[in-house]
Amino acid sequence: MELLVCVINEEDKLNDILSGFVELGVTGATVINSRGMARHIPEAPIFAGLKDVMAGVRPQNATVFSVIESKEKLEAAIELVKGVCGDLTAPGTGILFTLSVNQVIGMSPRLDSGSD
Repeated sequence: MELLVCVINEEDKLNDILSGFVELGVTGATVINSRGMARHIPEAPIFAGLKDVMAGVRPQNATVFSVIESKEKLEAAIELVKGVCGDLTAPGTGILFTLSVNQVIGMSPRLDSGSD
């Protein structure tokens, strides 16, 4: 099992991602409104360079996370996010990462069944 976490900088792309997840059989995602650190950088001169680097980052993001049991669904979900948001290498597009999950309590076994 893996935890898929993606921060989507363009909230208008969120519905396409969630709809795509449902089509893939990933039905247990959670969405949290979030803000990147660029929104909290002080106006002090020492931070001016950092603020310039973060200029393309939007103040409001959507963070989506989901525990995905199947490696196939995980890879399909990653490709979906990249297809909707782009390859995520451009500044201000978002970020995606996964973490190994050892145990989940409370997840319905019928939601994301599959084999590794």
